[in-house]
Amino acid sequence: MSKLKKIYCAVSFAFAALMICAALLLSHPGIVRAASTETASGRDAEDIGSLNVTSTPGEGEKSTSDNNNGLHIIYNNDEGSVSADIKIFLVITIIALAPSILIMLTSYTRIIIVLHFLRSAIGTQTSPPNQVLIGLALFLTIFIMQPVFTQVNENAIKPLDAGEITQEEAFEAGMEPIREFMFGQTQRKDINMFCEIAQISYDPGADLDQIKADIPNSVLIPSFIISELRTAFIIGFLIYIPFIVIDMVVASVLMSMGMMMLPPTTISLPFKILLFILADGWDLVIKNLVQTFY
Repeated sequence: MSKLKKIYCAVSFAFAALMICAALLLSHPGIVRAASTETASGRDAEDIGSLNVTSTPGEGEKSTSDNNNGLHIIYNNDEGSVSADIKIFLVITIIALAPSILIMLTSYTRIIIVLHFLRSAIGTQTSPPNQVLIGLALFLTIFIMQPVFTQVNENAIKPLDAGEITQEEAFEAGMEPIREFMFGQTQRKDINMFCEIAQISYDPGADLDQIKADIPNSVLIPSFIISELRTAFIIGFLIYIPFIVIDMVVASVLMSMGMMMLPPTTISLPFKILLFILADGWDLVIKNLVQTFY
């Protein structure tokens, strides 16, 4: 049996080596198939004397460029319109960075944290499910950020597509509405903390526009995220208070009745859901949450 295995391994190795050699020979640029040349050689030899072909300058260059395969990026020294290849490249880059941009530079962080606090306060572990909460937070983010996205489209994307501005100018024009939104939601102490860490100084008594110009994105973005986390936790604490009161009342009633082995959450959960429904909790939470951005 071992002898057969050795023979099988040797034959397999020889076959693999033969296939590799054949692939290398076929891929060599100097190899030309004789059959294809012979079929056209007679006809070409007859026609080569009778035909008088004239070529214009640049025709050979055009045919060479047409036969080239691969990605070609042409951008006319930052003065022409964006080519299709660059548009595809930009779209792919934006799609790759979209989750980070959506989470870090918009209202998504505050909304999703508040919704998770709400679900935990009610006591329903998987209802609403994560997909529903994420979808709700996403559409609320689009609703809140729609004016900002409109300004980005009008000031940056459309002029860049028309070739009126360069990519650097488009980036600055697109970041300006987003920076305005982040400055409105960021607390000054968070900006001061990151400025101190990065050793960046600005005049606190200066005009607001001057302060915005002095604060770079590397300081503004983490400051905005910390402020969003702080605000979301404060809202979550306020949401927890009425549901904790219900838990305390139910626990006291069960203790007075001697039902110490019965978990209070089992009894309090229907009452918390009932309170949330009677108070029209979804409208109250979503309305006040959205109004915190205005």
